[in-house]
Amino acid sequence: MLFLMNDVVLSFDASEMAPPMTRERFAQLSLSRVGDLGKELFSEEPLLHHKDVERAQRLAALIVAKAPEINAALFIAPGRGCRVEDVQVRFAQLSLEVMSALVHRQKAGALTNVEADRQVWRRLAA
Repeated sequence: MLFLMNDVVLSFDASEMAPPMTRERFAQLSLSRVGDLGKELFSEEPLLHHKDVERAQRLAALIVAKAPEINAALFIAPGRGCRVEDVQVRFAQLSLEVMSALVHRQKAGALTNVEADRQVWRRLAA
């Protein structure tokens, strides 16, 4: 499965990354709570998706498990050690064409945060 985390396309098998918790406990976990968990991770390390790809993949797998239609997440932390409340999160559903273009650019070494923003997040658009 492909998942865009900020400006990195992650590739993983969601079934192999099942959370180590009971089905009942996982069912009680909301997408909002998963977002909060992501905010906690990114407040500790704003470049988590570059520095700890395995944790980023597990976070992506949790997001997909709670909302299978989502295949992209943006976590914006103002700095390492910031307050969790200061981290912003957005989720998106990208088309196969957009995801394919992002993967191609990443393989070519041309997927930057500016390129991901222009293609998906549009934060820098005036």
